Amino acid sequence: MATPHRALRTPTAPAPRPPCPSLVPPPDADAPRPTAAAVLGELLAGNARYVSGRLRQPYVRPTGRRPCAVVVGCVDAPVPPELVLDQALGDLLCVRTAGQVLDEAVLGSVQYGVQELGAPLVLVLGHERCAAVAATLERLRTGAPVPGHLELLVEEIAPAARRARNRPGDWAEHTLRAQTTWVRDAIRADPAFAAAQVVAARLDAGSGLMSLLP
Repeated sequence: MATPHRALRTPTAPAPRPPCPSLVPPPDADAPRPTAAAVLGELLAGNARYVSGRLRQPYVRPTGRRPCAVVVGCVDAPVPPELVLDQALGDLLCVRTAGQVLDEAVLGSVQYGVQELGAPLVLVLGHERCAAVAATLERLRTGAPVPGHLELLVEEIAPAARRARNRPGDWAEHTLRAQTTWVRDAIRADPAFAAAQVVAARLDAGSGLMSLLP
C-alpha cells in the first residue's frame, strides 16, 4: 500500500538552528510555556522552509526539554513530520497509524504528550494519496475481503468514505479530508485533551505544502 516517495531536498543555506519555541524553558522553569498559536505558527513556518528547500541545520534536543506539539500522522506519509515541518528529532511527539486511525493506545499516547509533557498543540496531519484511504475505497467499491488486521483500518476509515461518497469531485480527496477532520473532532471532544488546541491539516504529496483544514 506504499505511495512513491519524493526525493529529499538539500538545504541551500544551513543556519544555526534555534529550538522549537516550546522547548524553552526546560520543564522545571517557572516561565510560562508558549501558546498553541505560537507553536502552530512555528510549524507552518517550518513547513514553508521545507517547501522552499531552505531547511535549517538539524540539532540534537537537549536532555530535559519537552516536545512542542503532538502530531497524529499516517504511517504512509511521503515524508516524516519532523522533516516536512523542519523540526529536530524530539521537537515533536509523533504518533503514526494508517489513516490516522485512533485506538486506545494512540489516545493514551496523545494524552501523555498533552497532560504529562505539556504540549499545547495537537496536529492531526493527513496526506494526499493515502494508501489506507485507497484500500478503503476499493473495499467499498468491490466488497473484496481485507486480510488480517488491515480490516480494522478499513472499517475505521469507511464511515468517512461513506459520508464523502456523493460529493462531486475526487472521492479519495474528500475521504482524506473527512477522515482527518473526524479524528481532529474526536480528539477535541475528549476532555482528556482540553488543555491543548487541536487542529487538522492536509499534506500535499507533490509539493509537501501543509494546509490547515477548516
